[in-house]
Amino acid sequence: MRVLIAEDDRSLGSGIEAALKMSGYAVDWVLDGKDALLALDSGEYAACVLDLNLPRMDGIKVLQSLRRQGNNVPVLILTARDTRESKIEGLDAGADDYLTKPFDLPELQARIRALLRRAAGSGSVQLTYKNISLDPVARRVTVDGNNVTLSAKEYALLHDLISHQNHIRSRADLEQSLYGWGDEVESNAVEVHIHHLRKKLGVDMITTVRGMGYVMGDL
Repeated sequence: MRVLIAEDDRSLGSGIEAALKMSGYAVDWVLDGKDALLALDSGEYAACVLDLNLPRMDGIKVLQSLRRQGNNVPVLILTARDTRESKIEGLDAGADDYLTKPFDLPELQARIRALLRRAAGSGSVQLTYKNISLDPVARRVTVDGNNVTLSAKEYALLHDLISHQNHIRSRADLEQSLYGWGDEVESNAVEVHIHHLRKKLGVDMITTVRGMGYVMGDL
């Protein structure tokens, strides 16, 4: 899944980016509010981590503009503004959650997972398909209860497909979910990861829809 970070503190932004990439997310990172709004207008993101004190456009204005346009991407405000009034302002502007600095990265990751579950209409942590179970908290995948070892990209690809059961995901969709800006993408990368997943999970678990993409589930 693809996450946008809007944070002008380079040290903090770099740390968040690294932590989220290690958790299997594709991550884009911008340093000011106008670039954040431009990215959110043009990209498909599962969630956004938004600082309020951004150059060129304040985070609240970014959020208000986003919601006026009908963009419902889940937004987690991350800011040093810790007053009750600031929290109320952020939530009333359309934020889905609010975390004040300083914070622990594991808590940030847990809050992002919660946002994604709510956006998917699910309160369950576990994602399942037939005999496959994916635990986003433990980053563990099992088949018939047995652990399966996946690479970071294989895990991210499975997470995308199992989260979009019964919906065809094109190669472009999957590439956008797997890779952030500047990441090198080989022309057959998705096909290679699909091949490895089928070997580990079962050849019939992922269906190729010719000319359209891939799907887990029924059409």
